[in-house]
Amino acid sequence: MQDTQSMQTLKWREKTLHVDGLDCASCARELQEVICRLDNVGECSLTYATGKLHLRYQGSLDKIKNLVKAHGYQLRESHEEEKGDAVAAQRVKQAAWAALFLLLAVVASAFYQPLSIPFLLVTIIVGGQTTFRRAWQALLQRRLDMNVLMTTAVIGAIIIGEWWEGSVVAFLFAASNALETYTTEKNRRSIRTLMREMPEAAHKLVEGIPETVNVATIADGDLILVRPGEQVPLDGVVIDGVSWINEAAITGEAMPQNKEQGSRVYAGTLNGNGSLTVRVTGTWQDSTLTKIVRLVEEAQEHRVPLEQFVDRFARVYTPVVMLLAAAVAVMGPLTQNGTWGEWIYKGLALLLVACPCSLVLAAPVTVVAALTNAARQGVLIKGGVFLEAMGTVQAILFDKTGTLTKGEPEVKQIYAAGDFPEDEVLAVAAGLEAHSEHLLARAVRQKAEELGIKPLLTTGFTAIAGKGIQGVINDKFYLVGSLAYLNENGIATEELQQLPQRGETVIAVACEKRLLGALLIKDSVRKEGAPVIEALRQLGIKSMQMLTGDRQQAAAALGIELGLDRVRAELLPQDKEKTVRQMTETWGQVAMVGDGINDAPALAAATVGIAMGAAGSPTALETADVALMGDDLTNLPYLIRLGRQATAVIRQNIVLSLLIKTIAILLVFPGWLSLWLAIVADMGASLLVTLNGMRLLTFKKKA
Repeated sequence: MQDTQSMQTLKWREKTLHVDGLDCASCARELQEVICRLDNVGECSLTYATGKLHLRYQGSLDKIKNLVKAHGYQLRESHEEEKGDAVAAQRVKQAAWAALFLLLAVVASAFYQPLSIPFLLVTIIVGGQTTFRRAWQALLQRRLDMNVLMTTAVIGAIIIGEWWEGSVVAFLFAASNALETYTTEKNRRSIRTLMREMPEAAHKLVEGIPETVNVATIADGDLILVRPGEQVPLDGVVIDGVSWINEAAITGEAMPQNKEQGSRVYAGTLNGNGSLTVRVTGTWQDSTLTKIVRLVEEAQEHRVPLEQFVDRFARVYTPVVMLLAAAVAVMGPLTQNGTWGEWIYKGLALLLVACPCSLVLAAPVTVVAALTNAARQGVLIKGGVFLEAMGTVQAILFDKTGTLTKGEPEVKQIYAAGDFPEDEVLAVAAGLEAHSEHLLARAVRQKAEELGIKPLLTTGFTAIAGKGIQGVINDKFYLVGSLAYLNENGIATEELQQLPQRGETVIAVACEKRLLGALLIKDSVRKEGAPVIEALRQLGIKSMQMLTGDRQQAAAALGIELGLDRVRAELLPQDKEKTVRQMTETWGQVAMVGDGINDAPALAAATVGIAMGAAGSPTALETADVALMGDDLTNLPYLIRLGRQATAVIRQNIVLSLLIKTIAILLVFPGWLSLWLAIVADMGASLLVTLNGMRLLTFKKKA
């Protein structure tokens, strides 16, 4: 009673620790349940993919540490050296010692059979020590897991005098345990590679002088210095300096990207040969890389439907086979020929087959490998359920601006009226637009710079909202704006209305009531757009449509250029959402690709919402289920192929596991299944399932 009262007065703490040597998904869930039941633990979450243990607890960590150690794992603080490889090495050494004593038993038996028993006993103790310890903990918690089954089989073999069988089982289980730990740690290292990209220090500028501080102390809006060859510590915008940056850690793009004033930079990317002054946007917890790592860790919470099915099946399968094993051991000698020892042996063999290890591993290993592969490509998937859904998508809907286009208008054509030179038209327009910050103005200035045309000096500049601009050049009055704006000022524009257009915006240029020419401006289409649409069609996507709030004419022209099935223009955000829901009723599984706040409702309504990560708004990124961090549309076909391959591998794993177990069960009755063969079948299935799932770590982007 006093302990309970004292616990109530203690302050709740939160901490993240690491469990090294975690070698199976079911073990992780069982350990999490046990830790959660401790009286000083309020909340706990153990992620198998990374081995991270998030805790909300009171008092000391002693109980938790002792419990983890009792289960054969090692608990460490986040800042301590990783012990996963050391645990794997320890288990390999344990299996090696068991093999040595088993070999000594073989040698001893050649001289005198009973002489081998001490060596066999040592083999059982050395090879099974981890299993026996975990079995005892499971029994204390009133649970029957694979360790209890294995321990029961070994003890049963000793009782009926099958020393050789018991020792071989202990050795094989130790060997398979070592292999599983090694392969799991290898998979986990792939995820840790992402985490190591996160810098811990930053050079904060205080009155222009850099001070090296921890990234956690940097606030939104602070200025930092990124020196040549250093990693960018936080997301931000360049305010001074020029350099190139390798953004492969975030976007998957291998080619370095040029950075100058106004460019966005991301934490974890590698700076090149220039020094950059960066204004931080958000804190280290808000950085893109932190979000990637966090979401990869949390992705296992969104388990694929196949994984949920396997869990339900395993809960039924295991007790059923255990009851069958007990029935064989007890009823066999009463109803069939054979001794009690023979039938108990068959029951023990069947007991080993009851272990659901390979079934439970069928999905988690595959999903983690696939999500890690995607993260390397600059594709952030927020859970296995969305990965599987991508493989079943029948229709894909695209936003226009910022998704199919870059959201960066370009001057596509310069038209000169009469004998007025084209470069003069551009020089006049660039001179007036030098005073404007409109997107179209920026496009005009960029075109002049590209062609080496110097903007004409303008005075008396005035902007007419929504219509155009005006000013004086060389004592003459000029107008630049829409056709309607020129018409209002008594300037005829019929000549421009005859221009062939494919959705461009026309900016007319006039001087003293005379039309000089026009600039045709259009949002630049992503060069990969049309090939991606064709690749998706080849993959069997049945409908690809564009949803946009843009004008019908501009949208229709782009739809034809890209080869889309349909274009829906002049839509409000609620119209986009409604269309997505209608498409879902028609096609079942629908993906929506967008980048802006106005796309958020549609992204949420789709089966899978996909956001353009670099150009996308924070709202779109939070709402979406998948983010293309490099704004690379070629990742869409890759995503669909990865989703289909992951689903196929999970199904292969389930079939493989059930097939091996079915064969093993059938071999029990004619007496062909020995204990050591049962353990080979069970652990062999687990290793095959693990290795098959890990193939997705090397899944290629292009077929």
